[in-house]
Formats: sequence, C-alpha cells, structure tokens
Amino acid sequence: MGQDKFKRYTITAALPYANGPKHIGHLAGAYIPADLYVRYLRLKKRDVVFVCGSDEHGTAIANQAMKEQTTPRAIIDKYHELNKHSFEKLGISFDIYHRTSEPIHHETAQDFFRNLNEKGIFKVETSEQYYDEEAKQFLADRYIIGTCPSCGNDGAYGDQCEKCGTSLSPEELINPKSTLTGNKPVRKETKHWYLPLDKYEGWLKEWILEGHKHDWRTNVYGQCKSWIDGGLHPRAVTRDLDWGIKVPAEGADGKVLYVWFDAPIGYISATRQWALDHNKDWELYWKDKETKLVHFIGKDNIVFHCIVFPVMLHTQGEFILPENVPANEFMNLEGDKMSTSRGWSIEMHEYLEDFPHKIDELRYYLTAIAPETSDSEFTWKDYQARVNNELVAILGNFVNRVMILMHKYFDGIVAGSGKIDLSDKAINEAIGNCYDEVEQAFESYKFRQAQTAAMEIARLGNRYLTEHEPWKAYKENPEAAREVLHNCLHIIAHAATCLQAFLPNTAEKIFAMLNLKNNLSFDDEIVFEGGHQLNTAALLFEKIEDEVIERQIQKLIAKKASLEQVKEEASAVAPAKENISFEQFSGLDIRTGTILEAEKVAKTKKLLKLKIDTGIDVRTVVSGIAEFYEAEKIIGQQVSILVNLEPREIKGILSQGMILMAENSSGKLSFVAPTESDINNGSVIR
Repeated sequence: MGQDKFKRYTITAALPYANGPKHIGHLAGAYIPADLYVRYLRLKKRDVVFVCGSDEHGTAIANQAMKEQTTPRAIIDKYHELNKHSFEKLGISFDIYHRTSEPIHHETAQDFFRNLNEKGIFKVETSEQYYDEEAKQFLADRYIIGTCPSCGNDGAYGDQCEKCGTSLSPEELINPKSTLTGNKPVRKETKHWYLPLDKYEGWLKEWILEGHKHDWRTNVYGQCKSWIDGGLHPRAVTRDLDWGIKVPAEGADGKVLYVWFDAPIGYISATRQWALDHNKDWELYWKDKETKLVHFIGKDNIVFHCIVFPVMLHTQGEFILPENVPANEFMNLEGDKMSTSRGWSIEMHEYLEDFPHKIDELRYYLTAIAPETSDSEFTWKDYQARVNNELVAILGNFVNRVMILMHKYFDGIVAGSGKIDLSDKAINEAIGNCYDEVEQAFESYKFRQAQTAAMEIARLGNRYLTEHEPWKAYKENPEAAREVLHNCLHIIAHAATCLQAFLPNTAEKIFAMLNLKNNLSFDDEIVFEGGHQLNTAALLFEKIEDEVIERQIQKLIAKKASLEQVKEEASAVAPAKENISFEQFSGLDIRTGTILEAEKVAKTKKLLKLKIDTGIDVRTVVSGIAEFYEAEKIIGQQVSILVNLEPREIKGILSQGMILMAENSSGKLSFVAPTESDINNGSVIR
C-alpha cells in the first residue's frame, strides 16, 4: 500500500441508547466493523482513537423509565453498565466508552450550541405543539398516543404506529391523549431553535454528491442523494422536556437540546475525556486536516451522520468532516426482522451467557455475513456450519496438526542454526498476495473480503501440509519433514497476524503456542531461530453439536411467544373508569371475611351460594365463581367482601354483599384476599 496521507485517525461507532440491551444486529451493524478497522489501523501502527459511549438523553430514556417505574438516571446507569460490559467481553476495543450524562459532555454540547447561536446560524420560530395542562408540560412525540389513521390501532405513538409501522406526526393521530395523565392535550405556542438545513443544500451537493460519489458505499451515497434531491427542511435542535441538556439561551427555560443534536457531539466530548485521561491534545483529533474521521453506523443513522452532523461541523467552522461513513444495512434473524421489542432477537448479554467461550466464533460469523451493502440474515444452523466447517475444519485443524507433528517428531523444537526462513517461494508469494488483499479490503471498508483473504492463508497451509505429507516423509527423510513443518509454522504465524483483527483471542492463543510475541504488526518480521521452543498444542475451537443449535432455536421461539403473551395480556387490561371523589370511595365498606359454607345454586352453571363470617355477622352471598372454584374446596377461604352493598335477590336467594375478585385477560377469576394470616374477620380494607 502507498504512503498513508493521514497522521492520525478518529474512529467513532454509533452511540447506543442506554434504554435497553443491544442485540447482535447492532453488533454486526456498527461495532464489529468499527473494531475490525481500528484493530487493522493499530496493526499498521497508526495513531488512532476509537470512541463510543451511551446516548443517555431523549424520550427513549424517559419512556423506558416510565415502563420500569423508575427514574431516567436509574435506567441509564443500568443499561450503560450492561452494554459496556457486553462490548468489553465481545472484544470491542474502544479507547473510551463514555456517557452523554457526564458533565464534560453537557459542557461540550452547550458550547457547541452557544457557538452556532452566537453566529446566528439557528432560526428561532414559534409554533403550536401539544401541551398537557394537568402535567404542565409540552408533549414530545412519544408522550402522545392515539388512534392510527392507517390501521386503527388505538395505541399508536405520536411519531410511529408500532403495529403497522407507519411514520406519523402527533397531528395525524385520531383522539390524541397524553401518556402522562391520559388527558386530551391542547395546542399551545412554544419557541424553538432550528438548524436551517435547506440553506446548506448547495454545500452538501458539492461535498457529498460530487466529492464522495466514488468512495462512499452505494447504499450510503444513494440515501444521501435521495434526501438532498427531495429538498431539506429546517430541523429543531431544541425541545420541551425535563430530561436532557439545558439549552444555554435566553428564553429557553424548560427546554433541552434535541437528542439528535446532542448525541453526535458525544463523540467530541468522549475524545476530550480520553485526551484528559492520556495527556493528549483532543483538538488534533477533531480539527487537524491531517486527521481522518470515520463514522461507523447502521443505515437508520445515515441522515444524521452524513447530512445533519456534517452541517453542524461545517457551520462551527473549525472541525474536520468525515472522510467516510461506511454504514451497514440491517441483519435479520431466522427469516424475520430482528427486534428486541418483539422478542425476536439475540441480545449481546444473552449470547455471552450461553457461549462465554465462543467470542471469536461470533465475531467471525457476523463478519462473514455482514450486511455491508444489503440486508443479511443470521441463522443458528449457518452459524454452526461456519464454525464447524471453517474455523474448526480449516484453521483449527491446520494449526493442531502442525503443532502435534512438531512435538511428536521434534519435541517442539525448531532445529537448525540462525534464522529459519519460509523456504517455499511459491507459498511465500501466495502469502504476500493475501496480505495485499487484506490491506486493500480494509482500506476499502470491505471487511468480509478482508476476512476471507486472511483465512486463505490457513487454506494455503492445509493444502501445503496435505500435499507434502510430512508424516510419510519423516520415515525416510526426517530433514525434509522438518522443513515442511518449519514452513507450516511460518504459515501459521502469518495466518495469526492477518486474523488478529477478526479473531483476537484465537490469534493470542496461536502466538502463545508458537512462543512468539503477541500483536505482531503487519510490518513485523516473523522470526524463528534455530533452537526455538514451541509451547504445548491446544485446540483452538470446538465443534458445535446439533442439540446446542436446536436449543437456541427453541429458546428464541419461546422468548417471542412469551413476550407476545405478555403484550396480549397487557393490551387486554380494561381502561380505568372515570375518577371518583374520595368521599365516594369512603362510602364503600369493604371487610375481610371467611367462607363457612358453599354450595352450587341449582340450575345454574356459574353461581355459588356462600355463607360468610364478616366479623359483623354471618350472611349469605351469591357469587358467580362456580366455573373456577369447587364449593367444597373454598370453605375456610378468607375473602374481601363489600358489606354495605344493597341486598339483591338472585335466583330466589337474597344476596347480602359482594366478594371482590380479580379477572385476567382470559376471564379467569381469583380471590382478592389478605396474604397475612393474622388478619381477623371484619378488618376494614382501606
């Protein structure tokens, strides 16, 4: 490869929302590609900083807090740690995994806003938005639900109907209501700051459509062109929320920076923190023209990283722009779209729980099927086939055979004097070609191709070993067998060097067996001296059996079914009735009682006649619970009973009260009764 024109590299991976665990589709989309590229740059001994972190603001966090009945802070703390730990275990080698809730980020984002505001970049406009009068709060899109105009779903959000997938605006919802209070919102004027993207269409056409037509991926370029050709519009950079970074401007009380504006600045604040921690100058990595900036994202983030954030950087004036944004498409799972909310996903932490020692196997497979220019699909059987037929049968088998033969015939000692070179010129040339292809593929962000080229070295080794059969040659010519195996050691070392980015743990094991230093760079010479002692051979991979894969498939199906059942039960919950006053509630006299007698009411299916000791008296109650309880089995059951309900004749029996029952979505009834054993009959339920 030619001389690199950049002195340093700033590599970012999309900041994941800290509102839940992330699945392997996210891993394949942004984090493994970014890690592969960074590891390659380090192998080339280039100056690189790799930044990422949790995106901890916006309605996604606040909504998750409401779902889990906790605070936004508790949510971000919980999921930041979960995702950070998962990334570490999966070998994603960030230089820093930061947080947008940190003070340095708030300071950086506010300074960025203030700079643009003082330059007069923003447009300030007043518009009408939905407002909850009881909560005294403007409502973000996700704080409004109503009926979807497309499919009639009553639980559609103000930005999207999750049932039919239609993108919406709050104004399109039928019968909108606030998720905070359930009230119908009103329209109220509010002021916001807007980034006028339309003013920069000409600049974007020149920078993207002319400047990056040939070096950006076609899917990225095509989406950018579609957005620009369709006409850009001003985009609000502020919103009315109480969770986020306060807007540093006059008249901005109660407003925070919109998360799309705040989040990408997180790359800068993360770099600032890393620089403080390592005594570096952060500005060199964001403002020096000899620094290469590359964003790794999924396709749903293309507009923000290719249009919006570059406009922000451009208008600020001092920052470099991304040289490339190699966004991946989506990865599906077993024939369907991967989705945590639908239960059709493999979360990173779930994989780690089930396969704690198969990290490189996942990295290898996700790279092999990476959705670089079109959607791809993860299937457990294909995962099994790739591991067994490629990692086990090709790489693992080659390394194991060579190491065992070296120990069997030569006690694991590289014999001879001085430096022992790879003597087969044809193999040496073929390996050199593999290096060239690996480097060219990496420089072009073609990571599947790079991995295939690196694995080709192991394939070369297998063919070479099979053709030369040192186990046969040893009987008549031990020195010929020794030369073949020495050549194989070189091949193994080169394979490990080229595969380090993809299989870091495996490469480390191979270097340990070869007794070579770890992290050999592409420019390091691989040297075996005469008398070099190899370490003990060890298996690199284990074959994955059918039952293991079947267990994962069944687990996936069960998870989806369980989540669907939970959602079905939740959606079947009856809505709350209209409010009553405290005086009305105080008029209800609910006591604890015990069933003394029970019998079926003749000629009915549902009714039981009960005698209940209420602590006040013993009275008769007719209750429709015969479908769920046998009379003789509920004698002695403690219940809750409304004792001041007006008596009513049912099937000729005077019923003097009502026992309280809970009914689930399928109509099953259960007693509402005290759980403590020392609650006496007649105790008042308040």
